[in-house]
Amino acid sequence: MEQLPKCPECGSEYTYEDGQNYVCPECAHEWSQTAEEVEEGIVARDANGNLLTDGDTVTVIKDLKVKGSSSTLKIGTRVKNIRLVEGDHNIDCKIDGFGAMKLKSEFVKKN
Repeated sequence: MEQLPKCPECGSEYTYEDGQNYVCPECAHEWSQTAEEVEEGIVARDANGNLLTDGDTVTVIKDLKVKGSSSTLKIGTRVKNIRLVEGDHNIDCKIDGFGAMKLKSEFVKKN
């Protein structure tokens, strides 16, 4: 028999499936099955809401001033092989002409 996850609200083990959702009969909490399928770890979404993963290629959607420099990262700049990290700036990457940078995922879109 398939082992269903415990309720994230009350911890009850008596959950059941209802279509695409799990339901807890004790506290009436419902949650999506797809939320359970997301791997543990860092979750970052681009400006369009797409889920980002390590190794993705993204495009900058806004001109960004580079802190400590007089140069600007232009709109349309492609960034290859990103790495997700914890914190305010959740993307580590190397950009040709700029070097190592940290970006916020809200200023990029996934290709």
